[in-house]
Amino acid sequence: MTDETTIARLIRAARDVQGRAYAPYSHFRVGAALLGEDGTVYTGCNVENASYGLTICAERNAIFHAVACGCRRFAALVITGDSKDLTAPCGACRQVMAEFAIPEIILARPDDSYETFTLQQLLPLTFDESSMA
Repeated sequence: MTDETTIARLIRAARDVQGRAYAPYSHFRVGAALLGEDGTVYTGCNVENASYGLTICAERNAIFHAVACGCRRFAALVITGDSKDLTAPCGACRQVMAEFAIPEIILARPDDSYETFTLQQLLPLTFDESSMA
């Protein structure tokens, strides 16, 4: 379980990158801060495209950024957004989180209060390697 100081640091990092989101179509900015097991923080924001299928969500952006930097083991992920309450990850992002077994997903409200979820809570019937056996 991630401590309060680290969660506050991740929320700040997610909010900072959320401000750099490219969302000219939805006007809904999302930020993500991913904590590697070694303590490194990787961030990502949503980047939209006129062809919506080419859009990348903040969560996947952060995960792919971490992988590109050589990190594949994670402790927690924080998600912030322009919602009036919690901004939940889409199904595609949940599946990518499952691929990397992210154990703790923290959804932060605009006032920085938050709720913590396990991957199992967000994606109870995960499609993974064992699904192909």
